[in-house]
This record gives sequence, C-alpha cells and structure tokens, in this order.
Amino acid sequence: MTDAALRIDNVTVSYGPFVALDRVSLDLEPHKTLGLVGESGSGKSTLARVVAGLIPPDEGRVLLGAEELGKRRTREQHKRIQLVFQNPDASLNPRHTIRRILGEALLFHKIVDRSKVADRCKELLARVRIDETALDRYPHEFSGGQRQRIAIARAIAVEPSILIADEPTSALDVSVQASVLELLNELKSELRLTMLFISHDLGVIHAISDTVAVMRKGRVVEISPKEIFFARPETSYGYELLSAVPKMPLIPTK
Repeated sequence: MTDAALRIDNVTVSYGPFVALDRVSLDLEPHKTLGLVGESGSGKSTLARVVAGLIPPDEGRVLLGAEELGKRRTREQHKRIQLVFQNPDASLNPRHTIRRILGEALLFHKIVDRSKVADRCKELLARVRIDETALDRYPHEFSGGQRQRIAIARAIAVEPSILIADEPTSALDVSVQASVLELLNELKSELRLTMLFISHDLGVIHAISDTVAVMRKGRVVEISPKEIFFARPETSYGYELLSAVPKMPLIPTK
C-alpha cells in the first residue's frame, strides 16, 4: 500500500434513517488530484465536509498522513485542509473588502507578520490572476469567475497541503470553467497540493483528475486511473454515467 497524503477509512455518516455515507474509504495520493463523481445525492458533498472537519463522522477515520484527525481539530489541522465551495459567497463575507478577507486568514493562522500582510495579499491575488486594485473592493463587485478565484486565493493563503474543491466550476460558463481548472492545475503543481475535486460533470473530471472515484448512494463503487475509467469503466454504473454524456465538453486536459 502506498503512503497516502490523506486517507478516508470506513467513514459513515447518517441523518436519522438516511445513510449519507456508507463505509467510504479513499486514499489521496500525494500531489495528485482525485476526481469524485456521482449524481446529486450520492454523498459527494457530505464527504467533502467530513474531510474538511465541518461534519464529524458517525464511524470511521480521516488521517492526514499518519495523523488521525479527531472530531475536534486543532487550528493547525484546519489550516492544512482547505475547502473551496461551489458558491464562493459561502467563504467571502460580503461586508468585508478583499484585503480584509485575505488578511484575516493570514493573521488568524499566523502565516505572516502584520507588517507583511499587505504584500502577501497582493501576491495571493497575482497568483490567481486578479489585479491588486481588487483589494479595496467588495465581493459583489466581481463576476462569478473572479469571486471563485478570490475564494481560491483565500484557501491557499493559509498554505494547506490538501485542497478540497466541491463543484467549484458548476455555476460558471464553459470558457470560465476552463480558466479556473487551468489555474487549479497550476496551483497544484506550484504549491505541491493534493486535491480532492468533486463534480457531477465528467468533462470537468476528465480535465483535472489523475484518478477517478465514482460514488453512488453513499458508497464508492469504482476507483480507477483517469485513462482507464474513461476508456473502459469497471462497473455498469460507471458505464451508465459515461453513456449519458452525449459529447465530452471541450475543456483542455493537463
């Protein structure tokens, strides 16, 4: 068994009689992207929130390297796993400027001294291709694609090792999707990130993933290298997902 950057081990989550996650196990390889695909209600977003520490599992474990993450995580543990939401408004306070949004994350996690916050904010915006003039503006002044880039900047501001992206391009048109995926691929390489990328869109999964995991009704039913999954899925459900796509969207791959 290879060393995993993050291991999800027999995780179960229930809401009353409804089982959202049923003994889910996944390994994220260091500096690779695991694409998690499945229809709505399959448990993908619940799993993202468990990994990020927003929902405690009923059973099972999440391990960051060899370190088991408990139900109450330390600040350092939270810092090392960051989540980019489908809707950037979930992480961008509409009453705060971009300078404050990024600056508060830097100061809370003690990434830089207060005297260096302004320069670091400019560097973060440059990394996601947003001009530094954005610092004193508010989230509502930006397009959806720009807000998502700012949300990504906030996530990487705290220097995580694991980045979870939960449907981060689903609300964007195809041309903007492509640029955001290109950015995420660049950041993964430059920052040596390990990514869990969640989507129902197989074109997006094809563009960003190294490995594909398929979820159905709270269970992982298939895990394959990307090339194998898209050429010959191992399960009938994986084949059904591919067959339902009339034409793969023209999103550039790595």
